[in-house]
Amino acid sequence: MVKDLGHQPSAGDWRQGAAPVATLSFDVDAEAPILAEGDHYAEDLSTMSHQAYGPRVGVPRILELLAAHEIDATFFVPGVTAERWPGTVEKILDAGHEVALHDHSHRVLLGMTTQEQRRDLELGLEALAHLGTQPRGYRAPYWRLTQATLALLAGRGIHYDSSLMDDDKPYRLTTASVTVAELPVHWSPDDWEQYAFLPDPDIGQQIESPRKVVELWTTELDAMRRTNSLCVLTCHPFLSGRPSRMQAIESSIEFALDRGDIRFSQLADIVLGEPDK
Repeated sequence: MVKDLGHQPSAGDWRQGAAPVATLSFDVDAEAPILAEGDHYAEDLSTMSHQAYGPRVGVPRILELLAAHEIDATFFVPGVTAERWPGTVEKILDAGHEVALHDHSHRVLLGMTTQEQRRDLELGLEALAHLGTQPRGYRAPYWRLTQATLALLAGRGIHYDSSLMDDDKPYRLTTASVTVAELPVHWSPDDWEQYAFLPDPDIGQQIESPRKVVELWTTELDAMRRTNSLCVLTCHPFLSGRPSRMQAIESSIEFALDRGDIRFSQLADIVLGEPDK
């Protein structure tokens, strides 16, 4: 049976006078999703190096780009990444950006028991606490949120989630135990569908040209100007940290700035008008 969640309008003026709002969000997965598939992958140096490109090379480049355009962003960090790359997370914090929680092990939540989910959430919060930060936001691994996860967020200082796709404007997501702001996402303004090569002949996925990605993202953003929507661009540093793909992000930023009516915001700042959870 499909469980319907409460869907209420945002309590505050999330747009704060701007027409559309754009957010740059980065999922700093690093090795976490690969290690979640099995510890034996730690011996696969090629795979580990592919994922390590994100915190080692991608994040510093992204921070430079954001600084050049004076834009604040939100970085979703799994606890495993915080433990393996504390210096990278500290650089994000030192640059003034938001660090939100991307769970701990980056395991698919579906199929995990409530006790397993609780432990994973606690470990993720502890890992970020060791670096001196209390996340206000949460994003489920693979955007696959469960009702059990929502219930576990209660009382842990989480004010918003950014995992669902049933709207393109912020709203309040309510259950019997918790109310959080939902800042919805979608596959269109996401780099995974464009750059994540899957060497499976049955899938036949191609690595897209950054030029096509710029067209996709700017078309989406321009349309959202007309609907006063929230555009959450989601990128992964191990994918979009590559040089030509960094140019795609910069071209999208310049497109938005040239329009003159788009405000860039960290996700946490959007929910300042929401009631305390």
